[in-house]
Amino acid sequence: MVTSKLSTRLPLSRERILNVALDLADTNGLDSVSMRQVAQGLGVEAMSLYKHVSNKEDLLDGIVELVVAEMSLPSPSAAWKDALRERAYTVRKTLNSHPWAANLIESRSSIGPMRLRHNDSMIGILRKAGFSIELAFHSMIALTSYVYGFVILEEGNKLKGRPKDIGNLQNVIHPSEYPYIFEMINFAYSKKDQNSGTSDISEEGSFADFEFGLNQLLDGFERVLK
Repeated sequence: MVTSKLSTRLPLSRERILNVALDLADTNGLDSVSMRQVAQGLGVEAMSLYKHVSNKEDLLDGIVELVVAEMSLPSPSAAWKDALRERAYTVRKTLNSHPWAANLIESRSSIGPMRLRHNDSMIGILRKAGFSIELAFHSMIALTSYVYGFVILEEGNKLKGRPKDIGNLQNVIHPSEYPYIFEMINFAYSKKDQNSGTSDISEEGSFADFEFGLNQLLDGFERVLK
């Protein structure tokens, strides 16, 4: 990371430290985030960070709060379905921008004020809509699990890439041995061909898949609520 002369003249603060740590995670992955690397990015000695950040765990908790702060909050008066849909959209969008964040957020034992605010707001909307505390709990868990899981799958697909055509898959997936998988592969590629005129085929298809699952979840919550 290149350190500008200006960065060394600015006073050190917790905000600057966390923003450099966030940039490191986005650029080089979460494993690159250390007190030493953050200090190097700021052009200071690592020991000077401890006046603003207790340790690496505090650093990680801090960048989690920055990520969660990017997620918009629905209006407290929003209909519960609209609120959950908006939450799903904004969480997916934010986590796609920070692919390392999903696992980190859920692994933290401490919960900062930003996460508390978000969760309390969503639970409040559900409770006011008539959800029992038990149903609100299960709904929040189900929605979070779906969105986080979908984002992790999306990132995995980006990293491993995809075969260019069905012919490449025939070497490992033979229709006589795996007929149903092969049938689904044919369907997936035929859908890709139908959308070949779009500007961003993979994103459009991924959103349609996300929307399908999200609709099933929300409709299921509605049935239980009734």
